[in-house]
Amino acid sequence: MSYTVHLQQFEGPFDLLLFFIERDELDINDIPISKLTKDFLDYIQDLEQLDIEVASEFILVAATLMRIKAKMLIPRKALDEEGNEIDPRTELVQKLLEYKQFKALIPELERLEKLRSLKSYRGNIAKDLKIIAEKALVDEELENLTLFNLMKAFQKVLDQLEDKKTRAVHHIVDYSYNVEDQQDYISSKFLKGEKLEFKEVFKGLENRVHAIVTFLALLEMLNLQMLEIIQGEGVNNFWLKELK
Repeated sequence: MSYTVHLQQFEGPFDLLLFFIERDELDINDIPISKLTKDFLDYIQDLEQLDIEVASEFILVAATLMRIKAKMLIPRKALDEEGNEIDPRTELVQKLLEYKQFKALIPELERLEKLRSLKSYRGNIAKDLKIIAEKALVDEELENLTLFNLMKAFQKVLDQLEDKKTRAVHHIVDYSYNVEDQQDYISSKFLKGEKLEFKEVFKGLENRVHAIVTFLALLEMLNLQMLEIIQGEGVNNFWLKELK
């Protein structure tokens, strides 16, 4: 399904997410994350050809969507303290609802601002609320454009594993992979003082689930500043460096 949208129609990335949800009459509490991510990334492709400074806000949210999608592909879900499965979409849904509430308040704030001519505050309350709402919805560990390209490079890894996999069999598989072990695995790949090519991290992995857990471990290590990303030559070519 093709569609045309113009940047000026949306206040920011979460305005766009709400547009997709309302357009397709989706249940905001049960978002089909794969479809939403695809629609969002299709839109991002157009933004990348426009203004990269404006597009950066959308790219950060796209990276968050892709991370949620990756978590949902793992058969064995994380559990809370009571043993219930943790839905990776929960935080996104909560903050979308919060943003929707902020947005609903904006017309009234604008009306009050106009009526009272708020002399004690020289900023623009409505505009500032939009900014606060947007910033609250972006994962702090994804605050750079390089990470979006890293996500695209990882998608290529998954595509390659998809090509190699055998037909699915209908029985439950108990995967033994976890993020902590994969962090150790990634660290073991580094030689002292040497850089590691991004794709080398995924060589020899058994399947897509193994790759997804490894990628989540990599994101966590970046968040903890255990690693840094170095842009290589060409598109989506990255090196990783271990930080001490």
